[in-house]
Amino acid sequence: MHFKQLDLHANILKAIDACGYKTPTPVQLAAIPVIISGKDVVVSAPTGTGKTAAYVLPALQRIASKPSSGKARVLILAPTRELATQITQVIGKYSRFMSVSVVSLIGGMAYDKQKKKLSGKVEIIVATPGRLIDYMENHKLDLSKIELLVIDEADRMLDMGFIKDIKKIVTATSKVRQTLLLSATATDNLMSILQQLLKNPVRIDLPQEETTKPLIEQELYMANDNRHKKALLFHMLSNNNIFKAIIFSATKRNAKNLAEELGESDFSTAALHGDLNQGARNRTLAKFREGKVQFLIATDVAARGIDVLDITHIINYDLPKFAEDYVHRIGRTGRAGKTGFAISLAVPADYKAIRDIERFTGKKLPLKTIAGMEPEEKPQYEHANRPKPSRRKSGGAAQHKGPHRSGPHKGPSKGPRKSPQSVPQSPYKGAPKGRAQRTQRTERKR
Repeated sequence: MHFKQLDLHANILKAIDACGYKTPTPVQLAAIPVIISGKDVVVSAPTGTGKTAAYVLPALQRIASKPSSGKARVLILAPTRELATQITQVIGKYSRFMSVSVVSLIGGMAYDKQKKKLSGKVEIIVATPGRLIDYMENHKLDLSKIELLVIDEADRMLDMGFIKDIKKIVTATSKVRQTLLLSATATDNLMSILQQLLKNPVRIDLPQEETTKPLIEQELYMANDNRHKKALLFHMLSNNNIFKAIIFSATKRNAKNLAEELGESDFSTAALHGDLNQGARNRTLAKFREGKVQFLIATDVAARGIDVLDITHIINYDLPKFAEDYVHRIGRTGRAGKTGFAISLAVPADYKAIRDIERFTGKKLPLKTIAGMEPEEKPQYEHANRPKPSRRKSGGAAQHKGPHRSGPHKGPSKGPRKSPQSVPQSPYKGAPKGRAQRTQRTERKR
Protein backbone atom coordinates (compact mmCIF):
# COMPACT_ATOMS: atom_id res chain seq x y z
CA MET A 1 0.00 0.00 0.00
CA HIS A 2 1.16 3.55 -0.80
CA PHE A 3 0.89 6.46 1.67
CA LYS A 4 -1.58 8.06 -0.76
CA GLN A 5 -4.11 5.39 0.14
CA LEU A 6 -4.15 6.52 3.80
CA ASP A 7 -6.19 9.62 2.92
CA LEU A 8 -3.64 12.09 4.29
CA HIS A 9 -3.61 15.81 3.47
CA ALA A 10 -1.88 16.77 0.22
CA ASN A 11 0.83 18.80 1.99
CA ILE A 12 1.64 15.88 4.30
CA LEU A 13 1.91 13.52 1.32
CA LYS A 14 4.18 16.05 -0.39
CA ALA A 15 6.51 16.04 2.65
CA ILE A 16 6.49 12.22 2.82
CA ASP A 17 7.39 12.07 -0.87
CA ALA A 18 10.19 14.64 -0.35
CA CYS A 19 11.65 12.33 2.33
CA GLY A 20 11.71 9.50 -0.21
CA TYR A 21 9.17 7.29 1.56
CA LYS A 22 6.62 5.43 -0.55
CA THR A 23 5.26 2.57 1.53
CA PRO A 24 4.19 2.73 5.21
CA THR A 25 5.72 0.26 7.65
CA PRO A 26 3.39 -2.39 9.12
CA VAL A 27 2.87 -0.46 12.35
CA GLN A 28 2.07 2.72 10.39
CA LEU A 29 -0.32 0.85 8.12
CA ALA A 30 -2.15 -0.62 11.11
CA ALA A 31 -2.19 2.48 13.33
CA ILE A 32 -2.68 5.54 11.11
CA PRO A 33 -6.27 4.81 9.90
CA VAL A 34 -7.42 3.93 13.44
CA ILE A 35 -5.84 7.05 14.95
CA ILE A 36 -7.34 9.27 12.25
CA SER A 37 -10.75 7.79 13.08
CA GLY A 38 -10.44 9.33 16.57
CA LYS A 39 -10.25 6.19 18.71
CA ASP A 40 -7.92 5.71 21.68
CA VAL A 41 -5.09 3.40 20.67
CA VAL A 42 -2.39 1.32 22.36
CA VAL A 43 0.49 0.49 20.01
CA SER A 44 3.08 -2.11 20.97
CA ALA A 45 5.87 -2.64 18.47
CA PRO A 46 9.67 -3.01 18.58
CA THR A 47 12.01 -0.05 18.47
CA GLY A 48 12.86 1.09 14.96
CA THR A 49 9.58 0.11 13.28
CA GLY A 50 8.25 3.62 12.62
CA LYS A 51 6.05 4.27 15.67
CA THR A 52 6.84 8.01 15.78
CA ALA A 53 5.52 8.68 12.28
CA ALA A 54 2.55 6.45 13.08
CA TYR A 55 1.19 9.14 15.41
CA VAL A 56 2.87 12.29 14.03
CA LEU A 57 1.18 11.94 10.64
CA PRO A 58 -2.36 11.66 12.12
CA ALA A 59 -1.58 14.58 14.46
CA LEU A 60 -0.64 16.75 11.49
CA GLN A 61 -3.71 15.50 9.63
CA ARG A 62 -5.88 16.73 12.54
CA ILE A 63 -4.27 20.19 12.40
CA ALA A 64 -4.48 20.42 8.59
CA SER A 65 -8.16 19.46 8.60
CA LYS A 66 -9.41 21.97 11.17
CA PRO A 67 -8.64 25.67 11.80
CA SER A 68 -6.60 26.37 14.91
CA SER A 69 -7.91 28.36 17.89
CA GLY A 70 -4.38 29.40 18.87
CA LYS A 71 -4.36 27.06 21.88
CA ALA A 72 -2.31 23.88 21.99
CA ARG A 73 -4.26 21.00 20.46
CA VAL A 74 -1.72 18.16 20.53
CA LEU A 75 0.45 17.17 23.50
CA ILE A 76 3.20 14.57 23.10
CA LEU A 77 4.97 13.27 26.21
CA ALA A 78 8.39 11.62 26.02
CA PRO A 79 10.54 10.22 28.87
CA THR A 80 13.84 11.81 27.80
CA ARG A 81 15.08 15.05 26.30
CA GLU A 82 16.70 13.18 23.43
CA LEU A 83 13.47 11.47 22.41
CA ALA A 84 11.51 14.73 22.74
CA THR A 85 14.05 16.45 20.49
CA GLN A 86 13.83 13.61 17.97
CA ILE A 87 10.02 13.82 17.91
CA THR A 88 10.18 17.59 17.33
CA GLN A 89 12.53 17.00 14.39
CA VAL A 90 10.19 14.39 12.91
CA ILE A 91 7.27 16.83 13.16
CA GLY A 92 9.33 19.46 11.37
CA LYS A 93 10.22 17.00 8.62
CA TYR A 94 6.61 16.04 7.87
CA SER A 95 5.15 19.54 8.29
CA ARG A 96 7.64 21.33 6.03
CA PHE A 97 4.85 22.30 3.61
CA MET A 98 2.44 23.31 6.37
CA SER A 99 2.28 26.19 8.83
CA VAL A 100 2.50 24.41 12.17
CA SER A 101 3.61 25.92 15.48
CA VAL A 102 5.56 23.44 17.64
CA VAL A 103 7.01 24.12 21.10
CA SER A 104 9.46 21.76 22.81
CA LEU A 105 9.44 21.89 26.62
CA ILE A 106 12.44 19.98 27.93
CA GLY A 107 14.90 20.38 30.76
CA GLY A 108 18.26 21.96 30.17
CA MET A 109 16.87 24.67 27.88
CA ALA A 110 16.32 28.34 28.77
CA TYR A 111 12.90 29.19 30.21
CA ASP A 112 12.75 32.59 28.50
CA LYS A 113 12.94 31.14 25.00
CA GLN A 114 10.29 28.51 25.76
CA LYS A 115 7.98 31.07 27.44
CA LYS A 116 8.25 33.38 24.44
CA LYS A 117 7.12 30.59 22.12
CA LEU A 118 4.25 29.64 24.44
CA SER A 119 3.00 33.25 24.47
CA GLY A 120 2.25 33.03 20.75
CA LYS A 121 0.26 30.61 18.66
CA VAL A 122 0.89 27.01 19.73
CA GLU A 123 -0.56 23.89 18.11
CA ILE A 124 1.73 21.07 19.22
CA ILE A 125 3.64 20.73 22.49
CA VAL A 126 6.37 18.10 22.82
CA ALA A 127 7.51 17.77 26.42
CA THR A 128 9.17 15.72 29.10
CA PRO A 129 6.89 15.29 32.16
CA GLY A 130 9.12 17.15 34.63
CA ARG A 131 9.46 20.36 32.62
CA LEU A 132 5.77 20.29 31.66
CA ILE A 133 4.69 20.01 35.31
CA ASP A 134 7.01 22.92 36.09
CA TYR A 135 5.25 25.09 33.51
CA MET A 136 1.82 23.99 34.70
CA GLU A 137 2.62 24.93 38.30
CA ASN A 138 4.70 28.08 37.81
CA HIS A 139 3.75 29.52 34.46
CA LYS A 140 0.03 28.69 34.28
CA LEU A 141 0.17 26.60 31.13
CA ASP A 142 -3.34 25.92 29.81
CA LEU A 143 -3.87 22.37 28.53
CA SER A 144 -7.67 22.46 28.52
CA LYS A 145 -7.88 22.53 24.72
CA ILE A 146 -5.73 19.45 24.15
CA GLU A 147 -7.54 17.20 21.66
CA LEU A 148 -4.85 14.57 21.20
CA LEU A 149 -2.58 13.27 23.98
CA VAL A 150 0.32 10.99 23.02
CA ILE A 151 2.31 9.09 25.66
CA ASP A 152 5.39 7.78 23.88
CA GLU A 153 7.67 5.10 25.35
CA ALA A 154 5.07 4.46 28.04
CA ASP A 155 6.99 1.51 29.48
CA ARG A 156 10.02 3.73 30.00
CA MET A 157 7.80 6.36 31.65
CA LEU A 158 6.73 3.73 34.15
CA ASP A 159 10.31 2.58 34.80
CA MET A 160 11.42 6.18 35.42
CA GLY A 161 8.66 6.82 37.96
CA PHE A 162 6.67 9.35 35.90
CA ILE A 163 3.25 7.79 36.48
CA LYS A 164 2.13 10.40 39.06
CA ASP A 165 3.23 13.24 36.78
CA ILE A 166 1.39 11.69 33.84
CA LYS A 167 -1.84 11.38 35.81
CA LYS A 168 -1.55 15.02 36.88
CA ILE A 169 -0.99 16.11 33.29
CA VAL A 170 -3.91 14.03 32.03
CA THR A 171 -6.22 15.65 34.59
CA ALA A 172 -5.37 19.07 33.14
CA THR A 173 -6.36 18.10 29.58
CA SER A 174 -9.81 17.95 28.00
CA LYS A 175 -12.01 15.03 29.06
CA VAL A 176 -13.04 14.48 25.44
CA ARG A 177 -9.46 14.12 24.21
CA GLN A 178 -8.13 11.22 22.17
CA THR A 179 -5.30 9.33 23.90
CA LEU A 180 -2.52 7.28 22.30
CA LEU A 181 -0.12 5.09 24.22
CA LEU A 182 2.98 3.76 22.49
CA SER A 183 5.50 1.28 23.84
CA ALA A 184 8.03 -1.28 22.71
CA THR A 185 6.48 -3.70 25.21
CA ALA A 186 2.91 -3.37 26.53
CA THR A 187 3.10 -5.45 29.72
CA ASP A 188 0.10 -6.31 31.88
CA ASN A 189 1.54 -4.14 34.65
CA LEU A 190 1.77 -1.16 32.33
CA MET A 191 -1.75 -1.62 31.03
CA SER A 192 -3.27 -2.05 34.48
CA ILE A 193 -1.73 1.25 35.59
CA LEU A 194 -2.56 3.27 32.49
CA GLN A 195 -5.87 1.75 31.41
CA GLN A 196 -7.79 4.38 33.40
CA LEU A 197 -6.39 7.00 31.02
CA LEU A 198 -7.90 5.34 27.95
CA LYS A 199 -11.45 4.83 26.69
CA ASN A 200 -12.07 1.44 25.06
CA PRO A 201 -8.68 1.51 23.35
CA VAL A 202 -7.89 -0.37 20.17
CA ARG A 203 -4.88 -2.63 20.76
CA ILE A 204 -2.31 -2.82 17.97
CA ASP A 205 0.17 -5.41 19.15
CA LEU A 206 1.98 -6.65 16.09
CA PRO A 207 3.62 -10.09 16.38
CA GLN A 208 7.34 -9.93 15.74
CA GLU A 209 7.03 -11.80 12.46
CA GLU A 210 4.60 -9.18 11.14
CA THR A 211 6.89 -6.25 11.79
CA THR A 212 9.89 -5.06 9.85
CA LYS A 213 12.42 -7.02 11.88
CA PRO A 214 15.69 -5.35 12.69
CA LEU A 215 18.51 -7.42 11.21
CA ILE A 216 20.74 -7.79 14.25
CA GLU A 217 23.48 -10.35 14.82
CA GLN A 218 23.86 -10.84 18.59
CA GLU A 219 27.00 -12.09 20.33
CA LEU A 220 28.10 -12.64 23.94
CA TYR A 221 31.72 -12.63 25.14
CA MET A 222 32.65 -13.75 28.65
CA ALA A 223 35.59 -12.17 30.49
CA ASN A 224 37.46 -13.16 33.66
CA ASP A 225 37.10 -9.71 35.20
CA ASN A 226 36.76 -6.04 34.32
CA ARG A 227 40.40 -5.77 33.20
CA HIS A 228 39.91 -8.65 30.79
CA LYS A 229 36.62 -7.12 29.61
CA LYS A 230 38.33 -3.82 28.81
CA ALA A 231 41.04 -5.68 26.87
CA LEU A 232 38.32 -7.39 24.82
CA LEU A 233 36.72 -4.05 24.03
CA PHE A 234 40.00 -2.45 22.93
CA HIS A 235 40.74 -5.48 20.74
CA MET A 236 37.32 -5.31 19.07
CA LEU A 237 37.56 -1.61 18.36
CA SER A 238 41.06 -2.09 16.94
CA ASN A 239 40.49 -5.19 14.83
CA ASN A 240 36.78 -5.36 13.96
CA ASN A 241 35.58 -3.19 11.11
CA ILE A 242 33.22 -1.03 13.16
CA PHE A 243 31.91 2.01 11.30
CA LYS A 244 29.79 3.68 13.99
CA ALA A 245 28.86 2.33 17.44
CA ILE A 246 27.17 3.15 20.72
CA ILE A 247 29.00 1.61 23.69
CA PHE A 248 26.75 1.37 26.75
CA SER A 249 28.13 1.87 30.25
CA ALA A 250 26.29 1.34 33.52
CA THR A 251 27.21 4.64 35.17
CA LYS A 252 27.92 8.25 34.22
CA ARG A 253 31.37 8.11 35.77
CA ASN A 254 32.34 4.96 33.91
CA ALA A 255 31.06 6.39 30.62
CA LYS A 256 33.19 9.50 31.08
CA ASN A 257 36.30 7.53 32.10
CA LEU A 258 35.94 5.00 29.29
CA ALA A 259 35.52 7.77 26.70
CA GLU A 260 38.69 9.44 28.00
CA GLU A 261 40.70 6.20 27.90
CA LEU A 262 39.57 5.42 24.37
CA GLY A 263 40.34 8.97 23.31
CA GLU A 264 43.88 8.65 24.70
CA SER A 265 44.31 5.64 22.41
CA ASP A 266 43.40 7.64 19.30
CA PHE A 267 39.79 6.48 19.04
CA SER A 268 37.24 9.13 18.03
CA THR A 269 34.93 9.09 21.05
CA ALA A 270 32.53 11.18 23.11
CA ALA A 271 30.50 10.53 26.26
CA LEU A 272 26.73 11.03 26.56
CA HIS A 273 25.24 10.93 30.06
CA GLY A 274 22.91 12.72 32.45
CA ASP A 275 25.48 15.16 33.84
CA LEU A 276 25.78 16.96 30.51
CA ASN A 277 23.62 20.03 30.00
CA GLN A 278 21.23 20.03 27.06
CA GLY A 279 23.48 22.12 24.85
CA ALA A 280 26.37 19.69 25.35
CA ARG A 281 24.09 16.72 24.67
CA ASN A 282 22.84 18.28 21.44
CA ARG A 283 26.38 19.05 20.25
CA THR A 284 27.57 15.52 21.06
CA LEU A 285 24.67 13.90 19.20
CA ALA A 286 25.18 16.24 16.24
CA LYS A 287 28.83 15.20 16.00
CA PHE A 288 27.83 11.53 16.21
CA ARG A 289 25.24 11.91 13.45
CA GLU A 290 27.70 13.78 11.23
CA GLY A 291 30.41 11.15 11.68
CA LYS A 292 32.76 13.42 13.62
CA VAL A 293 32.48 10.96 16.52
CA GLN A 294 32.79 7.25 15.77
CA PHE A 295 32.16 5.71 19.19
CA LEU A 296 29.53 7.19 21.52
CA ILE A 297 29.98 6.03 25.13
CA ALA A 298 26.53 6.32 26.69
CA THR A 299 24.44 5.50 29.71
CA ASP A 300 20.84 4.41 29.24
CA VAL A 301 19.79 8.05 28.91
CA ALA A 302 20.67 7.48 25.24
CA ALA A 303 18.92 4.13 24.84
CA ARG A 304 15.72 5.89 23.79
CA GLY A 305 15.71 8.85 21.50
CA ILE A 306 18.76 8.41 19.28
CA ASP A 307 17.57 8.05 15.70
CA VAL A 308 20.70 7.51 13.61
CA LEU A 309 20.26 5.09 10.71
CA ASP A 310 23.93 4.21 10.14
CA ILE A 311 24.79 2.81 13.59
CA THR A 312 26.47 -0.49 12.74
CA HIS A 313 27.20 -1.80 16.23
CA ILE A 314 25.80 -1.68 19.73
CA ILE A 315 28.29 -2.79 22.38
CA ASN A 316 26.99 -3.55 25.84
CA TYR A 317 30.21 -2.92 27.77
CA ASP A 318 28.00 -3.20 30.87
CA LEU A 319 24.81 -5.22 30.68
CA PRO A 320 21.64 -3.27 31.43
CA LYS A 321 19.95 -3.41 34.81
CA PHE A 322 16.62 -4.40 33.25
CA ALA A 323 16.19 -6.95 30.46
CA GLU A 324 13.76 -4.63 28.66
CA ASP A 325 16.55 -2.08 28.24
CA TYR A 326 18.60 -4.65 26.32
CA VAL A 327 15.94 -4.66 23.60
CA HIS A 328 15.84 -0.86 23.50
CA ARG A 329 19.62 -0.62 23.34
CA ILE A 330 20.17 -3.02 20.47
CA GLY A 331 17.22 -1.52 18.59
CA ARG A 332 19.49 1.45 17.77
CA THR A 333 21.20 -0.68 15.09
CA GLY A 334 19.91 -2.85 12.24
CA ARG A 335 17.59 -0.09 11.00
CA ALA A 336 16.23 0.84 7.58
CA GLY A 337 16.80 -2.70 6.31
CA LYS A 338 20.50 -2.74 7.19
CA THR A 339 22.24 -5.46 9.18
CA GLY A 340 23.56 -4.47 12.60
CA PHE A 341 25.58 -6.14 15.33
CA ALA A 342 24.95 -6.26 19.08
CA ILE A 343 27.94 -7.33 21.17
CA SER A 344 27.62 -7.95 24.91
CA LEU A 345 30.59 -8.24 27.28
CA ALA A 346 30.05 -9.94 30.62
CA VAL A 347 31.86 -11.20 33.71
CA PRO A 348 30.75 -14.07 35.98
CA ALA A 349 28.75 -11.66 38.17
CA ASP A 350 26.52 -10.99 35.14
CA TYR A 351 25.14 -14.54 34.83
CA LYS A 352 21.73 -13.58 36.24
CA ALA A 353 21.45 -10.59 33.91
CA ILE A 354 22.21 -12.85 30.95
CA ARG A 355 19.50 -15.29 31.99
CA ASP A 356 17.00 -12.44 32.41
CA ILE A 357 17.75 -11.12 28.92
CA GLU A 358 17.35 -14.56 27.37
CA ARG A 359 14.06 -15.17 29.15
CA PHE A 360 12.75 -11.77 28.09
CA THR A 361 13.77 -12.06 24.42
CA GLY A 362 13.07 -15.78 24.14
CA LYS A 363 16.49 -16.28 22.53
CA LYS A 364 19.88 -17.57 23.66
CA LEU A 365 22.78 -15.19 23.22
CA PRO A 366 25.42 -16.94 21.07
CA LEU A 367 28.55 -17.38 23.19
CA LYS A 368 31.71 -16.37 21.30
CA THR A 369 35.44 -16.16 22.05
CA ILE A 370 38.44 -14.41 20.53
CA ALA A 371 41.47 -16.59 19.86
CA GLY A 372 44.14 -15.91 22.43
CA MET A 373 41.74 -13.97 24.68
CA GLU A 374 39.56 -16.79 25.99
CA PRO A 375 38.55 -16.76 29.68
CA GLU A 376 41.14 -18.47 31.87
CA GLU A 377 38.53 -20.91 33.15
CA LYS A 378 35.76 -22.47 31.12
CA PRO A 379 32.65 -20.33 31.68
CA GLN A 380 30.13 -21.94 33.99
CA TYR A 381 27.45 -20.40 31.82
CA GLU A 382 27.42 -22.82 28.88
CA HIS A 383 24.56 -23.22 26.42
CA ALA A 384 23.58 -26.63 27.78
CA ASN A 385 23.19 -25.27 31.29
CA ARG A 386 21.12 -22.24 30.40
CA PRO A 387 17.46 -22.16 31.33
CA LYS A 388 15.12 -22.55 28.38
CA PRO A 389 14.01 -19.09 27.22
CA SER A 390 10.34 -18.26 27.65
CA ARG A 391 8.02 -18.15 24.65
CA ARG A 392 6.72 -14.65 25.38
CA LYS A 393 7.07 -12.21 22.51
CA SER A 394 8.70 -9.04 23.58
CA GLY A 395 9.86 -7.37 20.42
CA GLY A 396 13.34 -8.84 20.82
CA ALA A 397 15.63 -8.37 17.88
CA ALA A 398 15.97 -11.12 15.30
CA GLN A 399 19.26 -12.84 14.65
CA HIS A 400 20.58 -13.39 11.14
CA LYS A 401 23.63 -15.19 9.93
CA GLY A 402 26.29 -13.06 8.35
CA PRO A 403 29.92 -12.11 8.56
CA HIS A 404 31.02 -9.96 11.48
CA ARG A 405 31.78 -7.04 9.20
CA SER A 406 29.96 -3.84 8.45
CA GLY A 407 31.93 -2.30 5.59
CA PRO A 408 35.05 -0.20 5.37
CA HIS A 409 35.96 2.12 8.20
CA LYS A 410 34.87 5.66 7.36
CA GLY A 411 34.72 7.26 10.77
CA PRO A 412 37.06 10.06 11.80
CA SER A 413 40.06 9.51 14.00
CA LYS A 414 42.13 11.79 16.15
CA GLY A 415 45.29 10.28 14.73
CA PRO A 416 46.62 7.57 12.41
CA ARG A 417 45.53 4.05 13.22
CA LYS A 418 48.18 1.45 13.96
CA SER A 419 47.88 -1.75 12.03
CA PRO A 420 46.88 -4.56 14.41
CA GLN A 421 49.53 -6.80 12.87
CA SER A 422 52.32 -4.37 13.71
CA VAL A 423 51.43 -3.84 17.36
CA PRO A 424 53.09 -6.01 20.05
CA GLN A 425 50.75 -8.36 21.85
CA SER A 426 49.65 -8.04 25.48
CA PRO A 427 49.19 -10.95 27.92
CA TYR A 428 45.67 -11.16 26.41
CA LYS A 429 47.01 -12.08 22.99
CA GLY A 430 45.01 -10.03 20.47
CA ALA A 431 44.75 -6.81 22.51
CA PRO A 432 47.18 -4.09 21.41
CA LYS A 433 49.86 -3.87 24.09
CA GLY A 434 50.24 -0.10 24.10
CA ARG A 435 46.53 0.47 24.62
CA ALA A 436 46.14 -2.26 27.21
CA GLN A 437 49.11 -1.00 29.23
CA ARG A 438 47.87 2.58 29.06
CA THR A 439 44.50 1.42 30.36
CA GLN A 440 46.18 -0.43 33.23
CA ARG A 441 48.27 2.62 34.17
CA THR A 442 45.15 4.75 34.19
CA GLU A 443 43.41 2.30 36.49
CA ARG A 444 46.37 2.28 38.92
CA LYS A 445 46.29 6.08 39.10
CA ARG A 446 42.70 5.89 40.30
